[in-house]
Amino acid sequence: MKERPILFSGPMVRALLDGSKTQTRRIVKNQPPADVSPIRVAHYHPTVITRTGDEEPGAEIFGAYSDDGEWGSKCPYGEPGDRLWVRETWQGPMWEEGTWDPDTDYHKPEFCEYRADGGPIPEYVDFEDNLHQGWKPSIHMPRWASRITLEITGVRVERLQSISEADAAAEGVESLRNEGEYWKDYLRSTERCDELICINARDSFRTLWDRINGDGAWAANPWVWVVEFKRI
Repeated sequence: MKERPILFSGPMVRALLDGSKTQTRRIVKNQPPADVSPIRVAHYHPTVITRTGDEEPGAEIFGAYSDDGEWGSKCPYGEPGDRLWVRETWQGPMWEEGTWDPDTDYHKPEFCEYRADGGPIPEYVDFEDNLHQGWKPSIHMPRWASRITLEITGVRVERLQSISEADAAAEGVESLRNEGEYWKDYLRSTERCDELICINARDSFRTLWDRINGDGAWAANPWVWVVEFKRI
């Protein structure tokens, strides 16, 4: 079992915490060719070229590969049974003024604040009594500050637009119930109006994908890793 970090935005962190998000899709960096043969996801031995120019099976890896052997890619997120620890925007370690205890280990999530929780921008005083205010970027979060750990339960590869309605809901898009069930539009919603709607989860996920990856990202329809997980 291996552990790896993974970044999530604030809305997706909240979806992880409330249990509505059990999947994530990430673009396959080494995209298959347009005429790729059927793709499988499993352990396999990629072909390597020796110093003498001969081809031979390489070390076993877990990832995706085409039936004809012309394309393959190692999964950067791991395999079922591996774990992902979540990086999110944060600040810490922190403690109340006058409560510092030299015998306490403050390098724990309980002494951190997280932007996804919706609290105010934290203020803190350094060891020289200088006042600071702000968040730390998720990319800089160390393992000790992570409060969410996920166990991978499944991995597959598919075209982005192949996502089903059920899988779109499992991506954690926000459902809105106003005279029926609707879903958040992540492209048009603003701080003033947070409930502009989509009529289904799949369309909501389309807006989320374009918001995260840029205009036209959904239309590009790339191959993506589909990583399923459970929170532990």
